[in-house]
Amino acid sequence: MDDEELLRRASMVPRINVSPPRPAAKVAFMFLTRGPLPLAPLWELFFKGHEGFYSVYVHNLPNYNHTDPLDSVFHGRRIPSWGLPSMIEAERRLVANALLDSANHRFVLLSESCIPLFNFTTVYNYLLDSAHTFVELYDLPGPVGRGRYSPRMRPKIWPAQWRKGAQWFEMDRKLAVEMVSDRAYFPAFQRHCTGLCYGDEHYLPTFVHVTGFGRRNSNRTLTWTDWSRGGPHPSSFSGKDVTLRLLEGMRNGTRCVYNGRETSHCYMFARKFESNALGSLLRAAPRVMQF
Repeated sequence: MDDEELLRRASMVPRINVSPPRPAAKVAFMFLTRGPLPLAPLWELFFKGHEGFYSVYVHNLPNYNHTDPLDSVFHGRRIPSWGLPSMIEAERRLVANALLDSANHRFVLLSESCIPLFNFTTVYNYLLDSAHTFVELYDLPGPVGRGRYSPRMRPKIWPAQWRKGAQWFEMDRKLAVEMVSDRAYFPAFQRHCTGLCYGDEHYLPTFVHVTGFGRRNSNRTLTWTDWSRGGPHPSSFSGKDVTLRLLEGMRNGTRCVYNGRETSHCYMFARKFESNALGSLLRAAPRVMQF
């Protein structure tokens, strides 16, 4: 099934959940990676014992041909990839594959450097009980915000509609179907958001804003990232950086609103962890994440 057929089928699925939220609902965990998943053993612990409540999808580069062990939750979960897609094409491909399973109610995009900050039950309930989606979007003046807008996007997208946000999103089924069905805004990004535009930081935030989904959106991401050091890339964490204090700060160091109430549980995931952090994370997981 090529991309055109995949997106056509995904756009025809029900836009609302067709079964009660529980006990049949699943969360689709979609991993966008370049190659292997170095933190896979941590995710294996996270998923253990919760079969039937999650789905896993992995999008690698097309020339990656590693096979995961038979007993791994990642075995056989790679989706087909043709050519070298843009980030937003890969995201739409992941979402489209996940939509074909009608039991998937919520959809989370993750990278190979992401970790869960809480155990599966906490993350699952947080997502299924949420009245909102989690797509970060904001209007940013300057060269890395409004400066990336191309006037050639007019009249489909106007400068006042242009938005920026984190690539790492969480959405419900209705937004997921609308995203893969988009034939209006996505082509404009394909043609005109190239080079230093970085469509993965602008397409979904702009789409949510212009289509009216912002009324059901929290305007924040669930993935904690450290931009405090400046520069074009976030800070990364090696094994020596992983401490209980660091992880607790990611888990509870921020205030936000969830379903109308203030909470310190603002992030369910975090990045950007290096492969040599795995040992430290596995030692911390039982005590901090409680799995």
